[in-house]
Amino acid sequence: MPRLSIETKNNIAFVTLTRGDKMNALDMEMVDAILAAGSELATTDARAVVLSGEGKSFCAGLDVMSFAAMAQGNLSERVRARTHEDANWMQEVALTWRRIPVPVIAALQGAVYGGGLQIAMGADIRIAAPDTKLAIMEMKWGLIPDMGGMALWPQLLRSDVLRQLIYTAKPVDAAQGERWGLVTQIAEDPLAAATELATHIAEQGPNAVRMAKSLIDFAESGVARADVLLRESEDQLELIGKAEQMEIIAARMQNRKPVFK
Repeated sequence: MPRLSIETKNNIAFVTLTRGDKMNALDMEMVDAILAAGSELATTDARAVVLSGEGKSFCAGLDVMSFAAMAQGNLSERVRARTHEDANWMQEVALTWRRIPVPVIAALQGAVYGGGLQIAMGADIRIAAPDTKLAIMEMKWGLIPDMGGMALWPQLLRSDVLRQLIYTAKPVDAAQGERWGLVTQIAEDPLAAATELATHIAEQGPNAVRMAKSLIDFAESGVARADVLLRESEDQLELIGKAEQMEIIAARMQNRKPVFK
């Protein structure tokens, strides 16, 4: 059975985890499907991505039955290998969403645990149903989070909050997740809300949106302030007065939606 589907509509790529009968738990087939999707979307013409999971849960984390399979062979070599730029193959399951050049909006419901939470952290924005439960679950299995979360959480959470979530492995509800920074907003229908937001983003200047995501990632990478300010200026010069921006100005003046080639 396929583990993931991609459908593009109205300039939005809808990526759906399709193992709903298993709470979209991560097995090797799903890992491979996510990595393939990331590679495909790295060159996408879409203007936004909506990431969701079918069924009752977004993703309940690693399929317990997959532990043994993942441990077979030379595990230390596989973990240390940087197969995707600065990441190994499991870290890329979360980080691939950051590498996609357009905004990724995750629609969350049910269990968002362990690896599932780390995938969600890779999205630019997270919209959760009220019944969503979120947990950094690895300590429950005697492990530390190792799917890219530690490169992402410090930008979103206070240190004491992150430590509590990791040390205890206890789930928190969507409301607490929103207060702490795991969730951007709560919606009764997160997929509909994510689609509405993606539609709005898709109506903005495509080049400007892509450049903004790249600039945010650069600014958050810990580089010197002077480098951020220079990059900001250089990027702006790539946009100002160009065809895309002039079409946006004309559309605003004529009270219509801009048309991008």
